[in-house]
Amino acid sequence: MHEKLTFTMENYLEAIFKLSVDGKGARVSDIAKMLCVTKASTNSAMSTLSEKGLIVNEKYKEVFLTPAGLKLAEFTSKKHEVIQKFFIEVLKIDAGIADKDACEIEHVISSESIYAMQQFLSSLLYCFPCES
Repeated sequence: MHEKLTFTMENYLEAIFKLSVDGKGARVSDIAKMLCVTKASTNSAMSTLSEKGLIVNEKYKEVFLTPAGLKLAEFTSKKHEVIQKFFIEVLKIDAGIADKDACEIEHVISSESIYAMQQFLSSLLYCFPCES
């Protein structure tokens, strides 16, 4: 696997993942807009991710995730979803705050903790069945 990416690079991968739909890649301008950064910063990040073999980026064209980039982006996105869901459903944290905090935590939390959160969320289904 690749060496650990910085939080920033993981955020770029996640943005590309979210913006890539139906086999279409992400545009640099859309990535920059989504992350509230400049196109120059985005282009620099795209060079770094390309060097690491995580994206395919041709000048003036859409950015596509490689299989390795897709795997990493999916994993980061899944961590975000689990943390956010845990915060909202279990801890009753406001959705906006839960999203912001999940975005920060997803980069440092262990896979074991994510798994435990998933297991706990699954157990809620059994503990609180639908009331008839």
